[in-house]
Amino acid sequence: MAFTAKDVAELRKQTGCGMMDCKNALVASNGDFEAAVKFLREKGMAATAKKADRIAAEGLVDVMTIGSTTAIVEVNSETDFVAKNATFQEFVKDVLKTIIANKPADVEALLASKFIEGEGTVADALAEKTYKIGEKLSIRRFSIVEGTVSTYIHGLGATGVIVSFDTDVAEKDGFAECAKNVALQTAAMDVKYLDKESVPAAVLAEEEAILIKQMKEDPKMANKPDNILANIVKGRLGKFYETNCLTEQAYVKDDSMSVAKYVAGVAKELGGSIKITGYVRYDKGEGIQKREEDYGAEIAKMIQG
Repeated sequence: MAFTAKDVAELRKQTGCGMMDCKNALVASNGDFEAAVKFLREKGMAATAKKADRIAAEGLVDVMTIGSTTAIVEVNSETDFVAKNATFQEFVKDVLKTIIANKPADVEALLASKFIEGEGTVADALAEKTYKIGEKLSIRRFSIVEGTVSTYIHGLGATGVIVSFDTDVAEKDGFAECAKNVALQTAAMDVKYLDKESVPAAVLAEEEAILIKQMKEDPKMANKPDNILANIVKGRLGKFYETNCLTEQAYVKDDSMSVAKYVAGVAKELGGSIKITGYVRYDKGEGIQKREEDYGAEIAKMIQG
């Protein structure tokens, strides 16, 4: 079956692959357009397999709200240059749309879901983008939040935040600013827990044990009565809460009050109630061990080669 330059251009438009790749696909498929699309997808999957052992710790975090549903996702790449790639950014947006439309239970279910753009699955689209961009890409994690939220993305997707609220003043002037300020706080500070009640008992027990050991090894503290030591531990645990719990942290725009007091003050001004009920925070590449590059050796190898 013959094909024309127009067919090659159309195949490139639909798949995003290079002109020569599209031409070769049509040659291999005897000009059958659908077979050529399948050929390129299969080639994309092969490219994905070849890149499976590479480290993808860059990329970006992004957030999207449609109706009452908000989703956050982290999609990784090998280099930070890809995060600036319009094709990659559009792909991440489409992944978010797919998450909101399908509400999959986990990443495996997401990959098996029908992609919002095109006929294939998310896994198919991921393979195609891997082939087109030329780097290992991976969808690492996502979360879905329903209801009233505020969101924030720092930098070019370095950190993403969703903070959820239970409030009866969501429509009043002033709430959106308050909610945004809490989202900014969550992104700016090292938040580990929502509030005191959210800290696991095991974490508190470990923190208490460390504090007691520190005091018993301090000559000035070692001989103090247990009840005095207990009060000191209680005071230092207060510092732990202020450091790690969102509601207990000093509000970054006015450190004379906590975040909880700031929110309560806004609620009073608006004549209603505002309660922070949860948050999600993703830091791009968090916990992924990055490969250490020896650029000197690499350049020397290139010169020798």
